[in-house]
Amino acid sequence: MSKKTYTIFITFIGLICGYVIIRHLLFADSLTLRNALVQGFLIGFGLAVVTVEILARFKATKVNGWITIYGCGVPGNGMFFRAACSQIFPGPVNVPEEAMYWWAHVDGAGHTLSGEHDYILHFPPDSLPPNDAFWSLTMADAKNRFVTNPINRYSVSDRSGLVPNADGSIDIYIQNASPAGHASNWLPAPTRNFNIWLRVYMPGKVILDGKYMVPPIVEIKLKQ
Repeated sequence: MSKKTYTIFITFIGLICGYVIIRHLLFADSLTLRNALVQGFLIGFGLAVVTVEILARFKATKVNGWITIYGCGVPGNGMFFRAACSQIFPGPVNVPEEAMYWWAHVDGAGHTLSGEHDYILHFPPDSLPPNDAFWSLTMADAKNRFVTNPINRYSVSDRSGLVPNADGSIDIYIQNASPAGHASNWLPAPTRNFNIWLRVYMPGKVILDGKYMVPPIVEIKLKQ
């Protein structure tokens, strides 16, 4: 479910809850047991959904267009916290010491990622995600599905043969068409909106302490 669709859904639930609450307060004399149970379920469900949405936004850390939540997967997390993590990261989530996750649907300037534009993710020298296992950067369309592409590449990682620049930095080219001379560092994008997922397994202490910042995805501006 896209963010726009989810927002519409939340708004719809809120309207239902508001209607039910007002009707409950103004027309209490007309309530039957069946109606009361239905209204109670709708109110409870609506408030739960809204609570999870608010908690997800409160817990989320946003830096350079990337979003993460610290503490997901920790045993003993409350029901609402687990639901908030699921809202941000659909699918299984490990404890932070095993894996940390980030996702982005906007570039560093806050503009929606789209295959209509070309982007670079630049890691300065010695600034790749610190880990004791590996990291990967995965492409997904707006519905978080893999993106079909001519080279069947769905992610790049520290194991995919990325070619560094002369100074040791790494540029990852995120775009729909293959970048001339940089095919080894190309992460194919769809023609429309997309999301990017960064996963770091057995992350280093600087990540667990919240001190590591993923660089922004920067749109390549064509020279006039």
